[in-house]
Amino acid sequence: MNRESATGQGMRTDDLDYELPKELIAQQPLANRSDSRLMVVRREAGTIEHLHIRDLPDLLSANDALVLNNSRVIRAKLVGYRTTTKGRWYGLFLEADERGIARLLGKTRGSIQPGEMITLQNRNGLDDCHITLLTRLSGGSWAVKLESDESWFDVLDRVGRVPLPHYIHSDRDDDDERDLYQTVFAKHPGSVAAPTAGLHFTKDLLIYLNDMGVELCSVTLHVGIGTFRPIATDTIEEHQMHSERGSISSETAARLASVRERGGRVIAVGTTSVRLLESAAAAQEGSLTSGWSGETDLFIHPPYDFKVIDGLLTNFHLPRSTLLVLVRTFGGEALIKEAYRQAVAERYRFFSYGDAMLILP
Repeated sequence: MNRESATGQGMRTDDLDYELPKELIAQQPLANRSDSRLMVVRREAGTIEHLHIRDLPDLLSANDALVLNNSRVIRAKLVGYRTTTKGRWYGLFLEADERGIARLLGKTRGSIQPGEMITLQNRNGLDDCHITLLTRLSGGSWAVKLESDESWFDVLDRVGRVPLPHYIHSDRDDDDERDLYQTVFAKHPGSVAAPTAGLHFTKDLLIYLNDMGVELCSVTLHVGIGTFRPIATDTIEEHQMHSERGSISSETAARLASVRERGGRVIAVGTTSVRLLESAAAAQEGSLTSGWSGETDLFIHPPYDFKVIDGLLTNFHLPRSTLLVLVRTFGGEALIKEAYRQAVAERYRFFSYGDAMLILP
């Protein structure tokens, strides 16, 4: 197939708006995730069909590959207080380097200065451990030192809360939320937002697809907070894309090459998988020939020639988001606009806990 974008240049940000009734923003996943609705968009035919996730076996063949992002959501939301003044403090862990120095966002009343200490409280509201603010960084974040010999992930698992998107309003227990806001194949901790297209899969569905010969290939891209930030510039080309860390193993690269050699389709599960696959290919002169790891700030927008993927399974995304731009770039602007119009008219469930769209050739 011709994987070049069907969309022209010069997309304006205000063209990424659409009307969405608040009641269509899903506040929890369905009890059986494979019961989620699935809109099937076929690019070449220009058709739209309404099915369910459980129908995926009828839409895929033994020659196809599904690429799953196995990053695990961490309990990145932090609560505590300024140790000296006792003022309330709220934070969001973003990442930590090999020295254990973390980067996080923080919010408190008044001005906070380098050298201040924060007391972190556990999920029962009890004092637990301390962090020290070292340096202000770009984007309003801080470099922070953990005053403990423990790893950040151990501390977060004990004191952190699930970092739900701002549009999900939940009073569920945090342990319950952790299970809801996590894919069944999550493995490597590091994301502060779920790769939500993967939330639709159950273990039974994955076993069925594997048994019928579909290649289930894992990659890892740790999703950052930038995924929720809207495009604020007048045109999308002016937007500065956030950076995220990811890796593709040599084994996965070889399996995907084999799929393509035998005429199968590479179908990315989620925009995060797309960005990682396409970033790796760009670093290897336009084709995915071996494993890859590193940082990517790839912003996929028109015009873009897709080098790896043939299909995309994705959720319905926020207006003015880079995710919506990617989907329109792959599916074609007019066709995806119509798909979203139908999704609203047919009462699909939107965003992280919502329904899905499958874009095929």
